[in-house]
Amino acid sequence: MKKRAIFTIPISVLLIAVMVTSFFLMSIKPSTGSLKTGQKLAEYIRPAVVRIVNYAVVSWQYNGYNADINDFLKQLNYQSVIGGSGSGAIISSNGYIVTNAHVVEISKMEKGDVATEAMHQLAEQIAKTYNYDYNAVVNYLAKYNLYTDVQMVTKVILPGGDILDGEIKAYGAPVNQGKDVAVLKIEGKNFPTLTLGNSDNIQNQDNIWVSGYPAAADSDLLSPDSSLISTTNSGQITTASKNTKQGSPVIQLNAAATHGNSGGPVVNEKGEIVGLLTFRGDTVNGQEVQGFNFAVPVNTVKEFVNDAGAKNTKSDTDTLYKEGLQLYWGGYYKNALEKFEAVQRIYPNHSEIKQYITNAEKKVDDSKILWSDYRTLFYIIDGVSGLLVILLLAFTFAFRPKQQALTVATNPAPAPVPPAPTPQSTPDSILADLNKDGKIDVQELLKALQEQQKDKKDEDE
Repeated sequence: MKKRAIFTIPISVLLIAVMVTSFFLMSIKPSTGSLKTGQKLAEYIRPAVVRIVNYAVVSWQYNGYNADINDFLKQLNYQSVIGGSGSGAIISSNGYIVTNAHVVEISKMEKGDVATEAMHQLAEQIAKTYNYDYNAVVNYLAKYNLYTDVQMVTKVILPGGDILDGEIKAYGAPVNQGKDVAVLKIEGKNFPTLTLGNSDNIQNQDNIWVSGYPAAADSDLLSPDSSLISTTNSGQITTASKNTKQGSPVIQLNAAATHGNSGGPVVNEKGEIVGLLTFRGDTVNGQEVQGFNFAVPVNTVKEFVNDAGAKNTKSDTDTLYKEGLQLYWGGYYKNALEKFEAVQRIYPNHSEIKQYITNAEKKVDDSKILWSDYRTLFYIIDGVSGLLVILLLAFTFAFRPKQQALTVATNPAPAPVPPAPTPQSTPDSILADLNKDGKIDVQELLKALQEQQKDKKDEDE
């Protein structure tokens, strides 16, 4: 056994080391420790944050005599547009979106009310252009400028640039009237999504991030494509238990936000939506004061999601995109490229995927090896190694050659000595015995010969 163990034990140890190494290599996961939480979240949530434009086109029939007003309306083709934009978040792979009710308020108003608001807006523009009295212009337009048609429009602008029609599926009320929540639906599939969290779990000073399309971030100095990129600002929950005059709960936070951010998601460190931005604090001396913004808790939002029949579901787009980001940030560019290309196949208009594909292609030669890709091979190697270890140990300790039994006596008796064969008499020996004195007794000789023949006969029988 000792001779066998000299060879089998080292081989077994080596095979065990191979198995341990394979399990270690397979357990290695991409490390993104160098990136901050905010950096990761900004990339995760950006593809699912949309801009929402809600407006009405009012057609006018001018019957007045003022040439300036007629020229002004003629330049507008006797139409005016009233409305605004906000933000929202896609929460299902088939296109359900959460936002504020006041973001899509125009579409829920009566046409006459829309036309009245449009007329006041038109009067303000004319008064400013020609230095007229505002109230006088309002009275004049009310008499001589009548609306003939009002068309409501709700558009959802995706981060990738697509502009889709939005249909209102659930509606609360503007912020000064009730719960400021609305749910829209766009047509499509495999949309990037965000997960709805639980606002009952939030606490003061929790870290949060707000995302959306603040008007303050729009500028004539920026390229048109820049308007498709959402802004993400960090902050904390400063109060989690305030209410509006109507009794609706709201969350106060200190992250920077402004008009255009309305309806944008407030996310926690897990990337889950915990609220939707709804309104800002009062101005001071006519100026906005940052750090005092409010959000509708996500549990209130869920009430309207349920009313709309929507489900907060993820898509393969989300899974592949996040896996690709983890691999890319960890230096596994070849594997990340495969994930990004898969995203592009199922959702070609993903806002971030083209740039990540380009970046991954440039770095693919420097890619690390992702050992988990060889999991099947490792399992085969580990299985064979384990079997060999069992056989080697069995060969060493279980199977021993049979040994010859040794009889050991304490005081061994001397082996018996077989008796010496009785020498047979021959005539010559007989003569020698009988011829002692040189004399032969004939009678004795005959007697001896007879006995010899008798003995020989007995032996033959």
